[in-house]
Amino acid sequence: MKIYTKTGDTGETGLIGGTRVSKADLRIDAYGTVDELNSWIGLIRTGEVDQRQQAILAHIQDRLFVIGSHLAADPIKSRMQLPDLMDADVQLLEAEMDHMNLDLPELRAFVLPGGNQQAAYGHLARTVCRRAERLVVDLHQHAAIEMVLIEYLNRLSDYLFTLSRKFCLDAGDEEIKWLPRG
Repeated sequence: MKIYTKTGDTGETGLIGGTRVSKADLRIDAYGTVDELNSWIGLIRTGEVDQRQQAILAHIQDRLFVIGSHLAADPIKSRMQLPDLMDADVQLLEAEMDHMNLDLPELRAFVLPGGNQQAAYGHLARTVCRRAERLVVDLHQHAAIEMVLIEYLNRLSDYLFTLSRKFCLDAGDEEIKWLPRG
Protein backbone atom coordinates (compact mmCIF):
# COMPACT_ATOMS: atom_id res chain seq x y z
CA MET A 1 0.00 0.00 0.00
CA LYS A 2 1.39 3.38 -0.97
CA ILE A 3 1.17 6.16 1.59
CA TYR A 4 0.71 8.77 -1.11
CA THR A 5 -2.48 8.87 -3.14
CA LYS A 6 -2.09 12.22 -4.95
CA THR A 7 -5.81 12.88 -4.32
CA GLY A 8 -4.93 15.89 -2.17
CA ASP A 9 -2.71 17.56 -4.74
CA THR A 10 -5.46 20.04 -5.61
CA GLY A 11 -5.86 21.23 -2.02
CA GLU A 12 -8.83 19.05 -1.16
CA THR A 13 -9.18 16.03 1.11
CA GLY A 14 -11.87 13.47 1.75
CA LEU A 15 -13.99 13.11 4.86
CA ILE A 16 -15.26 9.79 6.15
CA GLY A 17 -18.34 9.37 3.97
CA GLY A 18 -16.65 10.54 0.78
CA THR A 19 -17.32 14.28 0.84
CA ARG A 20 -14.42 16.31 -0.58
CA VAL A 21 -13.55 19.55 1.22
CA SER A 22 -10.79 22.12 1.14
CA LYS A 23 -7.78 21.35 3.30
CA ALA A 24 -8.40 24.82 4.75
CA ASP A 25 -11.90 23.79 5.93
CA LEU A 26 -12.62 24.39 9.62
CA ARG A 27 -13.33 20.68 10.13
CA ILE A 28 -9.87 19.79 8.77
CA ASP A 29 -8.24 22.47 10.92
CA ALA A 30 -10.03 21.07 13.98
CA TYR A 31 -9.01 17.45 13.53
CA GLY A 32 -5.54 18.47 12.37
CA THR A 33 -5.07 20.36 15.62
CA VAL A 34 -6.31 17.34 17.60
CA ASP A 35 -3.69 15.31 15.71
CA GLU A 36 -1.02 17.88 16.62
CA LEU A 37 -2.10 17.61 20.25
CA ASN A 38 -1.82 13.84 20.05
CA SER A 39 1.77 14.22 18.84
CA TRP A 40 2.62 16.47 21.80
CA ILE A 41 1.13 13.86 24.15
CA GLY A 42 3.34 11.27 22.44
CA LEU A 43 6.38 13.46 23.08
CA ILE A 44 5.43 13.80 26.74
CA ARG A 45 5.15 10.01 27.00
CA THR A 46 8.79 9.66 25.89
CA GLY A 47 9.96 11.63 28.93
CA GLU A 48 10.13 10.91 32.62
CA VAL A 49 6.62 9.73 33.43
CA ASP A 50 5.59 7.09 35.93
CA GLN A 51 3.57 4.01 34.99
CA ARG A 52 0.26 5.55 36.03
CA GLN A 53 0.90 8.67 33.93
CA GLN A 54 2.09 6.48 31.05
CA ALA A 55 -1.18 4.53 31.09
CA ILE A 56 -3.35 7.66 31.33
CA LEU A 57 -1.45 9.39 28.53
CA ALA A 58 -1.84 6.31 26.30
CA HIS A 59 -5.57 6.33 27.06
CA ILE A 60 -5.71 10.04 26.20
CA GLN A 61 -4.01 9.40 22.86
CA ASP A 62 -6.62 6.75 22.09
CA ARG A 63 -9.43 9.14 23.02
CA LEU A 64 -7.91 11.85 20.80
CA PHE A 65 -8.09 9.40 17.87
CA VAL A 66 -11.76 8.91 18.70
CA ILE A 67 -12.31 12.67 18.66
CA GLY A 68 -10.40 12.94 15.38
CA SER A 69 -12.56 10.25 13.79
CA HIS A 70 -15.74 12.13 14.76
CA LEU A 71 -14.36 15.37 13.37
CA ALA A 72 -13.20 13.67 10.16
CA ALA A 73 -16.62 12.17 9.42
CA ASP A 74 -19.22 13.88 7.28
CA PRO A 75 -22.14 14.11 9.72
CA ILE A 76 -24.67 13.51 6.92
CA LYS A 77 -23.00 11.07 4.53
CA SER A 78 -20.87 8.91 6.81
CA ARG A 79 -22.36 5.53 7.64
CA MET A 80 -19.26 4.29 9.47
CA GLN A 81 -19.75 3.16 13.07
CA LEU A 82 -17.35 5.36 15.02
CA PRO A 83 -16.00 4.60 18.48
CA ASP A 84 -17.69 6.49 21.29
CA LEU A 85 -16.36 9.17 23.58
CA MET A 86 -18.24 8.92 26.86
CA ASP A 87 -18.84 10.95 29.99
CA ALA A 88 -16.69 8.34 31.77
CA ASP A 89 -13.71 9.55 29.71
CA VAL A 90 -14.22 13.08 31.03
CA GLN A 91 -14.66 11.74 34.56
CA LEU A 92 -11.38 9.82 34.30
CA LEU A 93 -9.54 13.08 33.63
CA GLU A 94 -11.26 14.68 36.62
CA ALA A 95 -10.33 11.74 38.87
CA GLU A 96 -6.70 11.92 37.73
CA MET A 97 -6.57 15.66 38.46
CA ASP A 98 -8.06 15.03 41.91
CA HIS A 99 -5.39 12.36 42.51
CA MET A 100 -2.53 14.66 41.44
CA ASN A 101 -3.92 17.56 43.46
CA LEU A 102 -3.53 15.52 46.66
CA ASP A 103 0.23 16.12 46.37
CA LEU A 104 0.30 19.57 44.78
CA PRO A 105 0.57 22.76 46.80
CA GLU A 106 -2.40 25.09 46.65
CA LEU A 107 -2.28 27.32 43.61
CA ARG A 108 -1.94 30.91 44.82
CA ALA A 109 -0.56 32.59 41.69
CA PHE A 110 -0.60 32.21 37.94
CA VAL A 111 2.07 29.83 36.71
CA LEU A 112 4.29 30.64 33.75
CA PRO A 113 4.90 27.73 31.38
CA GLY A 114 8.16 25.98 32.19
CA GLY A 115 9.80 24.82 35.39
CA ASN A 116 11.53 21.95 33.61
CA GLN A 117 11.48 20.46 30.13
CA GLN A 118 8.76 17.91 30.85
CA ALA A 119 6.50 20.57 32.38
CA ALA A 120 7.16 22.87 29.41
CA TYR A 121 6.05 20.10 27.03
CA GLY A 122 2.90 19.70 29.13
CA HIS A 123 2.18 23.41 28.85
CA LEU A 124 2.72 23.32 25.08
CA ALA A 125 0.27 20.43 24.84
CA ARG A 126 -2.18 22.41 27.01
CA THR A 127 -2.08 25.40 24.65
CA VAL A 128 -2.58 23.20 21.58
CA CYS A 129 -5.49 21.56 23.42
CA ARG A 130 -7.07 24.96 24.04
CA ARG A 131 -6.69 25.80 20.33
CA ALA A 132 -8.30 22.48 19.38
CA GLU A 133 -11.14 23.24 21.78
CA ARG A 134 -11.70 26.68 20.24
CA LEU A 135 -11.79 25.18 16.75
CA VAL A 136 -14.26 22.46 17.76
CA VAL A 137 -16.47 25.06 19.47
CA ASP A 138 -16.40 27.10 16.26
CA LEU A 139 -17.23 24.00 14.20
CA HIS A 140 -20.08 23.21 16.61
CA GLN A 141 -21.66 26.55 15.64
CA HIS A 142 -21.85 25.34 12.01
CA ALA A 143 -22.30 21.56 12.27
CA ALA A 144 -23.56 18.86 14.59
CA ILE A 145 -20.79 18.07 17.08
CA GLU A 146 -21.40 16.02 20.22
CA MET A 147 -20.91 18.18 23.31
CA VAL A 148 -18.82 15.47 25.00
CA LEU A 149 -16.03 16.21 22.49
CA ILE A 150 -15.89 19.83 23.67
CA GLU A 151 -16.17 18.80 27.33
CA TYR A 152 -13.32 16.32 26.94
CA LEU A 153 -11.00 18.87 25.33
CA ASN A 154 -11.87 21.43 28.00
CA ARG A 155 -11.09 18.98 30.78
CA LEU A 156 -7.99 17.70 29.01
CA SER A 157 -6.43 21.16 29.00
CA ASP A 158 -7.02 21.34 32.77
CA TYR A 159 -5.47 17.88 33.14
CA LEU A 160 -2.39 18.93 31.16
CA PHE A 161 -1.97 22.02 33.35
CA THR A 162 -2.19 19.87 36.48
CA LEU A 163 0.19 17.29 34.99
CA SER A 164 2.73 20.02 34.22
CA ARG A 165 2.58 21.15 37.84
CA LYS A 166 3.04 17.53 38.96
CA PHE A 167 6.08 17.16 36.71
CA CYS A 168 7.71 20.09 38.53
CA LEU A 169 6.83 18.69 41.93
CA ASP A 170 8.07 15.18 41.14
CA ALA A 171 11.38 16.54 39.81
CA GLY A 172 11.83 18.85 42.79
CA ASP A 173 11.74 21.89 40.52
CA GLU A 174 10.07 25.18 41.34
CA GLU A 175 7.07 26.29 39.36
CA ILE A 176 7.60 29.68 37.82
CA LYS A 177 5.03 31.96 39.37
CA TRP A 178 3.93 35.06 37.50
CA LEU A 179 4.59 38.09 39.67
CA PRO A 180 3.32 41.14 37.83
CA ARG A 181 5.01 44.50 38.27
CA GLY A 182 3.02 46.97 40.15
